[in-house]
Amino acid sequence: MHSTKQKVSDAAAVAKEHVDILKAKAEEKAEKAMARTKEEKEIAYERRKAKEAEAKMKMHETKAQNAEEKLHGKHHGIYGHHHQGHHEPVGAAAPPLGAVAPTYPLGGQHTGWKDPK
Repeated sequence: MHSTKQKVSDAAAVAKEHVDILKAKAEEKAEKAMARTKEEKEIAYERRKAKEAEAKMKMHETKAQNAEEKLHGKHHGIYGHHHQGHHEPVGAAAPPLGAVAPTYPLGGQHTGWKDPK
């Protein structure tokens, strides 16, 4: 299943790359139409090339991330259960200090439980 998920994710990344490249070409065409000098047309061409390179870089990053998810998805814990650790993102805010409101109902009984007596 992980291979299928990876293939679909990779295909989506490639499709997005193609869309970004087509958009860059359309923008270049519009810029060239408005350009008055040869230098402005060259600038439009260079911008398109930069946008295409950025789209390819994003596609390769996404493919690498998909391959990494597939690799880590194969490692299973005891009895075949997959364990994923919880990691905080870099620069994440620390939990608030001091009193925190409880999320459970107060009063001793849960609201959905009734004594059968």
